Amino acid sequence: MDFIRAASLDDALAIKAQRPDITPIAGGTDLMVGINFDHTRPSGLLDLTSVPELAEWSESSGVIRLGAGVPYARIISELGEHLPGLAMAARTVASPQIRNRGTVGGNLATASPSGDAHPALLACGAEVELASVRGTRRMPVAEFFTSVKRNAAEPDELVTAVHLARATGPQQFAKVGTRNAMVISVCAFSVALHPERAEVGTGFGSAAPTPRRAADAEEFLSGELTSRGMWDDPRPLPDTVITRFGELVAAAAAPIDDVRGTASYRRHALGVLARRTAGWTWDEYLTGRQTCA
Repeated sequence: MDFIRAASLDDALAIKAQRPDITPIAGGTDLMVGINFDHTRPSGLLDLTSVPELAEWSESSGVIRLGAGVPYARIISELGEHLPGLAMAARTVASPQIRNRGTVGGNLATASPSGDAHPALLACGAEVELASVRGTRRMPVAEFFTSVKRNAAEPDELVTAVHLARATGPQQFAKVGTRNAMVISVCAFSVALHPERAEVGTGFGSAAPTPRRAADAEEFLSGELTSRGMWDDPRPLPDTVITRFGELVAAAAAPIDDVRGTASYRRHALGVLARRTAGWTWDEYLTGRQTCA
């Protein structure tokens, strides 16, 4: 197995163009597990840990460009206020050691249905930045996942960043696991309120072949809030609305039975997470508006 260390982004893209079969490695928290258990045997590894362009984040016009190599620990410490949903998800990732190594870019490239960052990225309407020697392109994260552990990147492309709007409303993330830490989720859910455009964003994982949005649930909740005039005049969210939101989220799932849980349990748990997180986000929005009044 070849091991090549890139010194810059241009260097990394040139190597990927010459060797499209080579596998990028940054934190290695997923890849090395697969190699150690002989589940995967790459022809070569492209080390990206010395590429400075991937380890930076910046903000312009309210949009944050998060480099693919920024570890979860920095998302928690530096971006918790700006990207609360993603920071919440980052706090649930494995252990402190893993959070110091693991990256959102790696999570995206692996494209696992259980990736902890994916629901929050979907709820925020994030865009994935892909680069090659041919140029750079961006695509909605909802279109990036194509099938189980497959993504839309071309063989010569690298995930270089993810673009997310700074939060303008409350966001939440929650997941169910077989224990409280160091666990792959049984299911996970994220919700984000976007009051500036009167919309609700959602994302869920470990309950379908790919991470997904619950589009019908988003449309229902945003429609209820708009028709009741609650964006501008927030009041407690009726239980019937929260219940229906949870039902629609559960209906969007396509789970399977496996060693971590049954399909029926996943669908039930996803509905519970949706109801709880919707209640938490709306309570936070309500409290914030009352405080400002």
